[in-house]
Amino acid sequence: MFNFYEFKFQQTDRLRLLTCGDSMLTFYNCPLENKFADIWSQHNYIIYVVEGRKVWHTAHGAFDLKRGDCVFIRKGATIVEQFFDGSFCLVIFFITDDFIRETLKTKSKPINGEWRHYNPVITINKNETVGLFYSSMLAYFEAKMMPDESLVELKFKELILTVADDPKNEELRSYFCSLLQEPQSVSLQRVMNDNYCFNLKLEAYAQLSNRSLSAFKRDFSKLFGTTPGKWLLEKRLKHSMRLLTSEDKTVSEAAFESGFENTSHFSRAFKERFGISPMAARQQQLV
Repeated sequence: MFNFYEFKFQQTDRLRLLTCGDSMLTFYNCPLENKFADIWSQHNYIIYVVEGRKVWHTAHGAFDLKRGDCVFIRKGATIVEQFFDGSFCLVIFFITDDFIRETLKTKSKPINGEWRHYNPVITINKNETVGLFYSSMLAYFEAKMMPDESLVELKFKELILTVADDPKNEELRSYFCSLLQEPQSVSLQRVMNDNYCFNLKLEAYAQLSNRSLSAFKRDFSKLFGTTPGKWLLEKRLKHSMRLLTSEDKTVSEAAFESGFENTSHFSRAFKERFGISPMAARQQQLV
């Protein structure tokens, strides 16, 4: 699983990048390589699909993105499914939690929203203002001179304030409120529940929850009453059991979609936990 955010910084010979601190904007024409790509990002990102189609697979379902779609993807991990019948091109904004918070604090009228479950991929209402905004950004990629970073910062703020002002973006507005208000314990719990089925290292989970590795382990133990390794194994095994018995997944599919590195490790852990092999569990359901 590779870091999507850091990967973009390594593609400067192929991409036009506009940066503002840790935030980044790029116009991205994706080459077709593997059918599935395991990615994660420590920062949120907003995507506007210019051309093509891809599916973002998350712990809470699949999200099919096509030409003209505009979405906010919360920081975390996902499996991206690619299609080989055409190219895929997008404009992508990587935006940190801190940048969102500081921008929202400048609003003359604060937004309100109730805490609730948030999808990993949140649809943005593509009204005329949003459409014009993206059209204006394309000009910066075609210009010979790079815009001043202060101008790029203003454009990032413009996008955040534009989507936050639209009452049709109810879920995203509510999520923005949670960034301003929710306790750190709630944030940590959300990160783990959204990303347990992906093969991430503990350092990545710590980064997603804005903690050092030692602080992450300490806070995790206080919150869940066990170690991250034990909790992740239990969550992944229960998830794999559901995939095998309720969604008719193969053993290899269940292992992959539950965050295990290989099927042999998965099979050993599964049998030790449930007393039967993954294949036997799947066959019992099929009978």
